[in-house]
Amino acid sequence: GVVIVVLLIVARPTGPSALTNPVLFLDAIVGVFLARYASTSYSMDSDRFHARRLFGSRSLRLENVRRIELASLRDLSPTGFFGGWGWRGRMWSPVVGSFDSIHTRSSGVMIYEGEVPLFVSPKDPVGLAVELSRRVRSYAVGVELGPGLPGGSSGEPGAPARVQ
Repeated sequence: GVVIVVLLIVARPTGPSALTNPVLFLDAIVGVFLARYASTSYSMDSDRFHARRLFGSRSLRLENVRRIELASLRDLSPTGFFGGWGWRGRMWSPVVGSFDSIHTRSSGVMIYEGEVPLFVSPKDPVGLAVELSRRVRSYAVGVELGPGLPGGSSGEPGAPARVQ
């Protein structure tokens, strides 16, 4: 992303030109997407998990989380510099169907809450999944854990672990 911005700045015409306005417009679009990427953050409070970024955040109620699993965008869906479609990062996967993605890297955690799951990519995906599972269980609601997580399923289809 930084290379693209540098190239746009260097390649920008300095005199009056028909290309000046489109190049500035492209600079602005790339700048907005880079600001969205840089503003991505995650937090939890007593009853919600928050995935925030400029112009497109999402909060999940912990009591409604039904499954947590480690995931990779590379396995779920094709990705690119600008991410999925829609301002919120809505993506589609043949594995899970439609899901929202608020990410900065390809490996992360898929959180199933409501009709549309959420993919996030914290620095420590396993740590986030374990802490999220602990907080979800505090509501006395069972949560399914995917493969690779303590107490998670074996990874075989149809063999989810349920933690009470």
